[in-house]
Amino acid sequence: MYKPGGTIAEALNRIQRKAYVLPAIQREFVWRPEQIEKLFDSLMQGYPFGTFLFWRVESSTSGKFKFYDFVLNYHQRDAAHCPELGKMHHQSVTAVLDGQQRLTALNIGLRGSMAIKQPNKWWNNPDAFPVRTLRLDLLAPQQPDEDGIIYRFRFLDDTQAVRDEAAHWFKVPDILGMADGPAMLSWLMERGLQGEALKNAYAILDRLHRVVHSHNLVNYYEEETQDVERVLNIFIRLNSGGTVLSYSDLLLSIAVAQWKQVDARAEIHKLVDELNRIGIGFNLSQDFVLKAGLMLADIASVGFKVENFTTANMAALEVNWGAIRTALVRTIELAASFGLNGQTLRADSALLPIAYYLYRRDVASNYVTHSQYAADREAIRGWLIRSLLKASGIWGSGLDTLLTALREVIQTSGAEAFPAAQLRQVMAQRGKSLTFELAEIEDMLHMEYGDKRTFALLSLLYPFVDLRNQFHVDHVYPISRFTRAKLLKAGFDEERVASLVRHANELPNLQLLEGAINNEKRAAMPAEWLGKHYPDPAANQHYRSKHELGDPPPTLDAFESFHSARRERLKAKLTDMLIGVPVPTQETAAA
Repeated sequence: MYKPGGTIAEALNRIQRKAYVLPAIQREFVWRPEQIEKLFDSLMQGYPFGTFLFWRVESSTSGKFKFYDFVLNYHQRDAAHCPELGKMHHQSVTAVLDGQQRLTALNIGLRGSMAIKQPNKWWNNPDAFPVRTLRLDLLAPQQPDEDGIIYRFRFLDDTQAVRDEAAHWFKVPDILGMADGPAMLSWLMERGLQGEALKNAYAILDRLHRVVHSHNLVNYYEEETQDVERVLNIFIRLNSGGTVLSYSDLLLSIAVAQWKQVDARAEIHKLVDELNRIGIGFNLSQDFVLKAGLMLADIASVGFKVENFTTANMAALEVNWGAIRTALVRTIELAASFGLNGQTLRADSALLPIAYYLYRRDVASNYVTHSQYAADREAIRGWLIRSLLKASGIWGSGLDTLLTALREVIQTSGAEAFPAAQLRQVMAQRGKSLTFELAEIEDMLHMEYGDKRTFALLSLLYPFVDLRNQFHVDHVYPISRFTRAKLLKAGFDEERVASLVRHANELPNLQLLEGAINNEKRAAMPAEWLGKHYPDPAANQHYRSKHELGDPPPTLDAFESFHSARRERLKAKLTDMLIGVPVPTQETAAA
């Protein structure tokens, strides 16, 4: 039987008092800002809010379980996890089994904030995560957009709100302490609103106040059993459809419930955070760590399937957790030494066979740096880069069966060295060949700046660039010179402008540079920069030869010729490296 749970304000008060808590089997908060904004619009439009499933945990049994608090100030890098509350000894609580995402969205929108990584900024940059609060535009017209949204909610910081002169952004958390009626009207007038704008703003703000403080929108079903096995079964049945809760979330929930010595939730989240801080930052997920756990613990199938969530499998995962953790850290350190990071790693799953190999061999702590293992590391790098370059995608469909097959190869052939050849053979048998055709080489030559394959390709072409520290994918001829306005002003006609702009971002105008060198080069033309930094003719020639630059012309008049010639050199080099067939260039043919 469903029961009335009162208003949103009352529910948030219970969260604040720790009367509503999250059981350890619950997953993390996963909603994006847009989903929270849409939820608030739905509430304002009077759409059904949905019911909740609560578990009433009596004071006599609450001390047996671990609980977590709701996220309040979400930070994608530094505070993405539910805060731990521990065990609530001698205190009865209400644990939320279904409805966590909605309640957390309300908690963040009405009491907290969100800090989401902005595009094109590194994960280790503090400015990449601006703190923003939910706001409501009181001047927005009451007309639905193409998605049916009427009320304009947005997560904004103060600067963004002030900059938008056409709107009047109200901080949604302020509604909790605001009185309605005349006091609300006076508040709006004090902010300069008058006439029709005042009338419309008051109507919107009054509706928000009633939605939060007056409407009894919270309804719930309460489970009163104190049997954790029954509660777990309810949770699994409720969430195993694959739409509400992912199977990796389910695996984590069951691990949390069944691990005896290790706090699964804390350990896995801590490991994800640690992995993502290696090098200049990765963007690995809980899914990656849990799938690695299934693979490295030699559980029969690496898939997120219900039959894998047995007590025996979870026990195997716990027993081997220390070694699994070490192998994953070593794997990401190795990937970082190859120059990979969250922006250049095209497929996280490509690292799983490497992790299994390092786990099986129990490699030394200096594996990533010691010259003794250089050949082994190079074999891994070559295999990995090839798999990341495949345009058809190696790590997509059929992933679980492929990983299981690769695990078997490493079990039988990976005792002494990374079995790259054997792995390639098995992959080819499964339609995942790492062999390249000439058509694929042609496709790579048209690869553009920003393509996730670009770094992998350049690192293959220029293995001498030190990738352990900061590096850049850089334009040989500065991209700032290729704006339409500048090219037209320089006298190029429309047809050549279009050609120049297109070619400027393609592979023949890209190179891989160490960060310090790139910062020195910046917007300089290549001939000018080379002459300044390599005045010695021999050193100048050596640099141009290593980077396949030829003799770059000093102006853009001959850029297309440079592009064409370098394209031929890169094509020959890639064909030799990936196919093993030397291809003569126009230059070598002439010689």
